[in-house]
Amino acid sequence: MLRRRLPAPGRPRTAFTLIELLVVIAIIAVLIALLLPAVQAAREAARRAQCVNNMKQIGLALHNYMSTNDTFPPVTVLPRNRTFQPWSGLVRILPHLEQGNLYNAVNWNAEFEFTVNATLAATRVAAYMCPSEINDRPRITPTLTYYPCNYGFNHGTWFVYDPASDQAGDGPFIPNRAFTPAAMTDGLSNTVAMSEVKAYQPNYWDGKNPGTLGVAPPVNVGALTPLITGTYDSNGHTEWVEGDVHEVGFTTTITPNYPVQMTVNGQPYDVDYTSMRDGESITLPTYAAVTSRSFHPGAVNTLMLDGSVRNVKNSISSQVWRSLGTRAGGETISADSY
Repeated sequence: MLRRRLPAPGRPRTAFTLIELLVVIAIIAVLIALLLPAVQAAREAARRAQCVNNMKQIGLALHNYMSTNDTFPPVTVLPRNRTFQPWSGLVRILPHLEQGNLYNAVNWNAEFEFTVNATLAATRVAAYMCPSEINDRPRITPTLTYYPCNYGFNHGTWFVYDPASDQAGDGPFIPNRAFTPAAMTDGLSNTVAMSEVKAYQPNYWDGKNPGTLGVAPPVNVGALTPLITGTYDSNGHTEWVEGDVHEVGFTTTITPNYPVQMTVNGQPYDVDYTSMRDGESITLPTYAAVTSRSFHPGAVNTLMLDGSVRNVKNSISSQVWRSLGTRAGGETISADSY
């Protein structure tokens, strides 16, 4: 008959009790909970730094383009007598981002519209995507596959372009214009070149409202929302090759990340609005409230025309934001006002 061996008297126990095990687990859980925000903050800091680096590369590309051509690139070029699918300014600066092969894929003497080049439309350009973007994926349609972008050209305050008269807005990047630095009389350091935008942004377009020239920008979101009508989709900023303001641009109508809420099928969405997509009409003007948005908490990264990148907080006043958006508004902007 086997006998169980008993522990020697006075020998200490080596096993944990259930209570001790639970205490250890609780301590580990608390440590993880304390550590997780720090890890997330570190990751976001790294993503923000990469986003800033992307914008600096784009700023350098803009200045290299200007050195070569004596002007900044046009954001889009539209013939006035027909509708058009224009190439964007992001395509024009590709050679200055070490993307010469992509640029050379365009036959500029024959391929006047971006829809004829399916390969380019579907290509992801890393410098045009913020690492914090949660929708970094292609948009597949029955005719073309597109790739988004996270950096939009500054089209100014509200009015963008009128195809009938060829009048254009007050921003540094507007249709059918290629400005020299001398045209930026507010100063390159006081004028926004580009700012962050979100891919797959919900938006309304071709609402045809306003339909005449000379309509002042809405003073706030409350004045904007009654104007919003037209077709709704969630595909804003999904075509980096196309020069429309809702694809590769933004306006300073609304301050960064401020919600413009509209209800669609019972669901609230934060939307952009374009009265008529530039290039889609030969008679109606384009007004746009396309807001700069970012996944970085509390702010958007913003490229100034002098090539510097600034972190613009959501709390910036509408007056200051709109002043930074004009190329020749004559405003005096203090550096500590944003």
